[in-house]
Amino acid sequence: MRAEDQFHLGLVVEDFEKALAEFSDAFGYEWCAEIGGAVPLILPTGNAVLAISCVYSRTVPRLEIVRRIPGTLWEPVAGGGVHHVGYWSDDVAADAAELTRQGFVTEATRDGTGGAPFAFLRGPSGLLVELVDRVARPGLEKLWTGGGGDAWRP
Repeated sequence: MRAEDQFHLGLVVEDFEKALAEFSDAFGYEWCAEIGGAVPLILPTGNAVLAISCVYSRTVPRLEIVRRIPGTLWEPVAGGGVHHVGYWSDDVAADAAELTRQGFVTEATRDGTGGAPFAFLRGPSGLLVELVDRVARPGLEKLWTGGGGDAWRP
């Protein structure tokens, strides 16, 4: 993995619409259509299906605003702030194994069934990293440039 593979900062928020409006009003962010659905995951406690929903910014630096899912790792950071840092990966399993070797702990993975593989791993310093298989990049780039649905406007 390389620093240049970093492509978004993820924020999990309590009030989704308010957060989008805040970033739009304060910084001029424009948003893609909301995406999400039932996502099969492998958690430390076992298999689960969670309804994950988010909006990516069209504006860069790219933000991902995620709706809170109570009782999961998708809870807002205490006091607000960045929830995770997203990186493209050419091999999610291998990159996750390397991060694990460096002391990161796996918090959630998706094996690719029903979508691109991804993994969330927490580093020794507390940083949560999302590895997203690069196979998802063309679809997300289409979304970011307006080809994947209507933009969300506050």
